[in-house]
Amino acid sequence: MKRRNFLKKASVTGLGLVAVSSTLISCDDSKSKEKKIAPVTLKPVKPLVIATWKTDLAVETAANVLKKGGSALEAVEQGCRIEEANEEGQSVGKGGLPDRDGNVTLDACIMDEKGNYGAVLGVKNIKHVISVARKVMEDTPHVMLVGDGAEQFAVSKGFERENLLTEASKKAWEKWKVKSEYKPIINIENHDTIGMLAVDKNGNISGACTTSGLAFKLAGRVGDSPIIGGGLFVDNEVGGASATGLGEEVLKTVGSFLIVELMRQGKSPQEACEIAIGRIVNKPGKDFKNFQVGYIAVNKQGETGAYSIHEWFSYNIYKDNENKNIKSDYFNKA
Repeated sequence: MKRRNFLKKASVTGLGLVAVSSTLISCDDSKSKEKKIAPVTLKPVKPLVIATWKTDLAVETAANVLKKGGSALEAVEQGCRIEEANEEGQSVGKGGLPDRDGNVTLDACIMDEKGNYGAVLGVKNIKHVISVARKVMEDTPHVMLVGDGAEQFAVSKGFERENLLTEASKKAWEKWKVKSEYKPIINIENHDTIGMLAVDKNGNISGACTTSGLAFKLAGRVGDSPIIGGGLFVDNEVGGASATGLGEEVLKTVGSFLIVELMRQGKSPQEACEIAIGRIVNKPGKDFKNFQVGYIAVNKQGETGAYSIHEWFSYNIYKDNENKNIKSDYFNKA
């Protein structure tokens, strides 16, 4: 069979020839020619921001930082500060619901493209703990400061003390004290922790996570949000992930780290998020119907993913000059 006829027949029958950094033999009506095929690579979508829950303004703020040429690190910090100042949210920053003793305590962490990490846990009286976490990362030899020490450090860096307990949150706490029942309720608020990931013009990825934690928690309780590998993990060679929901369950499977490692092995962000949720719900005897966990992820190519145990988890994403809130797919469809 002549080569020309063979190639024609192959195309009709569905036999494809794929060449990456190799030589493709092509025939025309004159004579054979060799053509070089350029390597096929996925171009990252830049800039990009993704964050848990309906956090339009926070994501828009982060995107504006990127559009002006700022770094992913600066973007996630500035984006998270928006939610920390949102007193109506009652789950991040000022206005957060207190522990059972009536104290608002905040947790936060941040990671840059170099793998550096900073976190603060159980901080009182300081609103912008995400910025304090960055100071820990950049200005100390440590990665984590806790409680009074973290507050003192923040003040030494120029942060002002203020009362974080708003009247609305105080009333909610006083109402809770009547029965003092402690039971996390699935999706009781439209957002809680904000976890944010960004890709800047250089393709670098950074992430941040900040929260006031579970409402009416035991004093001293810390969830996954400020813990590296739990509420947040970034590896600039691969991608990043962040979590929301019941932190105890995220920590038991080191969820964000797991997602990034799955992406390293070739899984898409969506596949990785789904597998990570599976690690939680498939544990023997796990009563997952009583709690929510949701994940977001982005890889180096700018692909994103999100998945949760139950319905109504959503995320905001800025991509291709659009800022959208998207309802996540979820596991428990029964």
